[in-house]
Amino acid sequence: MKMDKRIYNILKYCLSAGLAFVLLYFSFRDVDWTEFWSSVKACRWEYIALSMATGAIAFWLRALRWRKLLLPIDPSITVLTAFNGVNIGNISNYVFPRIGEFVRCGVITRRSAPSEDGSGQKKATYEKVLGTVVLERGWELLVMLLLLVVVVAGGFDRFGGFFVDQILTPMSQKFNLGIWGILAVLLAAGLLALYLLWRFRERVPFCKKIWGIFRGVIQGFSSCMKMDQKWLFFAYTALIWMMYWLMAASIMWAAPFLDGLDLIDALFLSLVGGLGFAVPVPGGIGAFHFIISLTLSVMYGIPMETGIIYATLSHTAQAIMQIAFGLGSYTYEAVAKGNQ
Repeated sequence: MKMDKRIYNILKYCLSAGLAFVLLYFSFRDVDWTEFWSSVKACRWEYIALSMATGAIAFWLRALRWRKLLLPIDPSITVLTAFNGVNIGNISNYVFPRIGEFVRCGVITRRSAPSEDGSGQKKATYEKVLGTVVLERGWELLVMLLLLVVVVAGGFDRFGGFFVDQILTPMSQKFNLGIWGILAVLLAAGLLALYLLWRFRERVPFCKKIWGIFRGVIQGFSSCMKMDQKWLFFAYTALIWMMYWLMAASIMWAAPFLDGLDLIDALFLSLVGGLGFAVPVPGGIGAFHFIISLTLSVMYGIPMETGIIYATLSHTAQAIMQIAFGLGSYTYEAVAKGNQ
């Protein structure tokens, strides 16, 4: 059984890495490398440094927001522990896509105080912490979609054609359904899966395990609703998105060939880039590059081989910060564990 699971994980990782490689190939296949490096050298590096700094601030703000969700579960969780969890989760995503969300739950659970009922269990159980992560990521997705709707609706002449021609129309043609039909099918599938988990929760070990996680997630959600100063959660969210916006704008200011774009364009690129990170590839590699260069090509008429410069600068700047902070946080947690 363990061997089968190991083979499955290896195959899943190979498929993920293969997808990243294919997307990178299509992103870079027409690049003139002499012109590429010439354009990189012409960039304004002080703005790239600003983008990296705002990325670091975003990491800290994410830790502050996450801790607000964790406090009703375990008041002993510190901002530093939440910060380390965020950083270690970020770097883990470069090893295996989306695993970082689970890894950072483990960081919190290990540092949590023991439960007061004498059971030896932690106050912040893995399932409860996972509930806060689901809530946080779900809220992040909701805010991103709302901002996307506002930006596209507010400037439909500028952005609307991209979504109609590149996303909605291909989806409708592929599945022979309208967008509402696709959403209805996904909702029905989710409800059916939930019913099956509940129906076989006592008879099938897999369903029992998943149902236990689901119950923990619900407990995590209910605990989050008890947090004090809820307005801080929303304030942190607004500040985080301001940092994301400034990160994208800074790279845009750094690239001379994007001087014609404005702050609304920077916000749009930031939102589209977030969709690129949702693709299950390690660290968004390939997917981010492809969707950003495609967007610049379709929306602004900038050749993909030129747009890939912006995508590479943006992704690399944040990857450096995520890896540096991730290694620092991992080292700190390893030393702290050794001193326990």
